[in-house]
Amino acid sequence: MAFRVPIEGELDLHAFSPRDIPSVVADYVDAAAAAGLTEVRLVHGRGRGVQRGIVQAALERHPLVIEFWDDPASHLGATIARIRNDCPER
Repeated sequence: MAFRVPIEGELDLHAFSPRDIPSVVADYVDAAAAAGLTEVRLVHGRGRGVQRGIVQAALERHPLVIEFWDDPASHLGATIARIRNDCPER
């Protein structure tokens, strides 16, 4: 039986494998835009910056992402992205 997962303004990526992060970020941004969100926070954690780089590269390529930046409150543990929510055809 399928169920709907609510899309909120934050996604914690710790539960996902690094190889899955690009597709998870892309799907999340699509769903957030469809839900009418214009800003989202992606929690990738601190460390050597590998996850941060993967997340930000995925955001850089996504057509709905207007801009993104490190969340200053999380000391490089999260990225905030501003997105368009008009959902053009991809």
